[in-house]
Amino acid sequence: MTETEGGTPPRSATRVRVVSTSSCAAAVPIHPAAVTVAVPANRRGWAAVGAIALGAFIVVMTETMPVGLLPRIADGLHVPLGLAGLMVLVPGFSAAVSAPLFFLGSGRFNRRSVILVLGLTVLVSNAIVAVAPNFAVVLIARLFFGATLGAFWTVVSPVGPKLVGPAGGTRAITIIAAGISGGTVVGLPAGQFLGDLVGWRLTFAVAAGATLLVVVAQAVVLPSIPPAGSTHLRDLSRVLARRAARWGMAAGAVVFIGQFTAWTYITPYLTDRTQLSSGVISLLYVVYGCGGIVGSLVAGSLFKRGVIASFAGAATVVSALLIGLAIGGVVPWLAGLLFVLWGLFWGVVNPGTLVWILDAAPEAPEAASAVNVTNLQIALAAGSGVGAVLVSSTTLQTVFLTAGLIVLAAATLAAAAARSVTLARRE
Repeated sequence: MTETEGGTPPRSATRVRVVSTSSCAAAVPIHPAAVTVAVPANRRGWAAVGAIALGAFIVVMTETMPVGLLPRIADGLHVPLGLAGLMVLVPGFSAAVSAPLFFLGSGRFNRRSVILVLGLTVLVSNAIVAVAPNFAVVLIARLFFGATLGAFWTVVSPVGPKLVGPAGGTRAITIIAAGISGGTVVGLPAGQFLGDLVGWRLTFAVAAGATLLVVVAQAVVLPSIPPAGSTHLRDLSRVLARRAARWGMAAGAVVFIGQFTAWTYITPYLTDRTQLSSGVISLLYVVYGCGGIVGSLVAGSLFKRGVIASFAGAATVVSALLIGLAIGGVVPWLAGLLFVLWGLFWGVVNPGTLVWILDAAPEAPEAASAVNVTNLQIALAAGSGVGAVLVSSTTLQTVFLTAGLIVLAAATLAAAAARSVTLARRE
């Protein structure tokens, strides 16, 4: 798990399992941290793991839900569609800032308290959006949510194994990953469906209510979770010092810019250009999310053969699919097929961005994860910004064509990186 131009990591380096989300990937240690919770792996411990998984579900659902609601929000608040896309862009920037700051400043806080506060912040954000009198208030609420998002992916990584001990650590991680995947699959179609049924304001109110239920459940079942220890700025700088990590950050940033140039405006594209009904679009979102889960499962085997090559190959396919959507998006069955395949291959690209950096700095997985979150959230916001500019000045077809070419540039970067640095095969 090292690059050839870097030193060999310590044998005690923590092994990690990769969990992917719609916008980024998170590293979760397989071996438990040195500091453990004084709770045996009993029913309460597993109930606590389930509560964390529900929290992950709510956070990811809240992150992805606005994508299915953008046209309704734009109409309801009387703003252009491109401006409404800032609901995706603004959280990206705030998450990018909060992830490393939280990594550096969270060493002394009990994780139970942190998780509950983060849940309440998500609740407040959703509630404010539901009653916001104008779009400026909506953006402020999404800004706070983005800060929560960055902190959340930093703090939840080691929690599962702490709650149930070494024997159940991997199973705990799997349950939390199910919550993440569930939020990815449910968030966007839930927004689309509830938006049709009750409107976008009540959709956010429902999300706030669901968040309240999860926070209450967490308050009941979560035990005290002591922090793992101090964190330092040098941990982040060591990751940035690795040449393989810098290549990975560059390729990851470009591919996320391309992805979210298109993804932010997928709902109006399928509605206006492909002429699909809301019900069909909601179904496609579910299949897209399931395809992403399958892709992530397949990615584990691909990465054993070569992380960079797998990333480059999958990004090349995503590029072709986006260009295909731009050209053939008027044919409903073809657009649906290309969209589902997009989800499948993005399921390989997304975790590949993190695995690349983890293999470049395996001795500091949490620092690498924090760096990765910041890098990809900035790229996500930039991609949404590029899409907003294009959708306001050109056509939706141009948005997807441009996105495909950007993703192709990321694949080219990865191919160049493969000749410059080498990552060891994963076990």
